[in-house]
Amino acid sequence: MMFCPECKGLMKSSNGKLKCTKCGFEKEIEDRSKMMKVRTMEEKDIVIVEDTEEIATLPTTNVRCPECGHDTAYWWLRQLRSADESEVRFFKCVKCKYTWREYD
Repeated sequence: MMFCPECKGLMKSSNGKLKCTKCGFEKEIEDRSKMMKVRTMEEKDIVIVEDTEEIATLPTTNVRCPECGHDTAYWWLRQLRSADESEVRFFKCVKCKYTWREYD
């Protein structure tokens, strides 16, 4: 990443130049060999890790599994939406391994 020499803002490439997103300072790209295109994600993926060693370290709570009716599940929190919205609580049944989520 390149930073603006004037205001230390982030500079983005456009039409063979680097332009500051904060103050508008522009400068020619001197060495194109260091430029690379980075793929950006279009949508957020939810990945649930199926590693039994990691699950053994998660806390448990008394909650009824909607699949098998067992009353104990592992739980964890993830911030899936924007920062001003609440976290999503995930549960995984210790008996049948069914995973579900709960919103506030």
